[in-house]
Amino acid sequence: MHISSALLRKSALSLVLLILALAMLFPIVITFTNSFMTEHEIDLNYHLIGVITDSSTKAEFVNLKLIPDWISFGQFDKLLLQSPKFLNLFWNSVRLVAPIIAGQTVVAALAAYAFSMLRFPGRDPLFLVYVIAMLMPFQVTLVPNYIIANKLGMLNSVAAIILPGIFATYGVFLLRQFFLHIPTPLTEAAKIDGAGHFRIFFSIVLPLVKPGLAALIVLLFVDYWNMVEQPLIFLEDPLKYPLSVYLAFILKDERGLGFASSLLYMSPIVLLFLYAESYFIRGVQSSGIKG
Repeated sequence: MHISSALLRKSALSLVLLILALAMLFPIVITFTNSFMTEHEIDLNYHLIGVITDSSTKAEFVNLKLIPDWISFGQFDKLLLQSPKFLNLFWNSVRLVAPIIAGQTVVAALAAYAFSMLRFPGRDPLFLVYVIAMLMPFQVTLVPNYIIANKLGMLNSVAAIILPGIFATYGVFLLRQFFLHIPTPLTEAAKIDGAGHFRIFFSIVLPLVKPGLAALIVLLFVDYWNMVEQPLIFLEDPLKYPLSVYLAFILKDERGLGFASSLLYMSPIVLLFLYAESYFIRGVQSSGIKG
């Protein structure tokens, strides 16, 4: 039976993608299964076992298991019931991320409308400045942000993190691409009927860019939920640290708590993506730069 070369290439590509997908999912599966193991079982699994292969060679390997011998909820009991630290740091993350997402979404939507729908002197050069600022790694802006926060007396305050996040440039760039795809006759017809810019923005533009807003919210949540450098630099009190900083230190003490806390830590991201999956995919697909 003759098999075409195109089918072979397609099958090989599918196999490679399947292997890559499994490789990406493996750490998540390990985190999920290990979070339901006892600390003793985890210690046995990740203990290096030495085997003498010859007189001069010693091989070491880890006894890695995916399925626990006994399902245990002890790690979650320690995190959620026996100690308030985890829930406090989880709330710190929410208190940081929620205002940034809400504020940047509002600011970015209004600015993107201005850059795409309005005509004013210096619009294009100003947007070029936005793009240049967006291309800079955020580590470059940490020093000026620190100096400004120090001058304003905001160090060791969540405002030192929230305010730069609200006025970040990425959201403006992303939403502007969606606004440029809105048909001009649609907004012109609304103007002829007497609608002002705010009426056009809320009644016409926003409903058409829901996929873009969903994509922006998901991307912002993933970015700021995982931030580590900003809290370490701007916050001096460890009790104000978000959960992302806590995870960097918990593995030093107990692996089981590390797996359980990692599972709880990534659950909001997974749930948000599943809830907004269709909007997010459509948003990413239609966010190309208009020529």
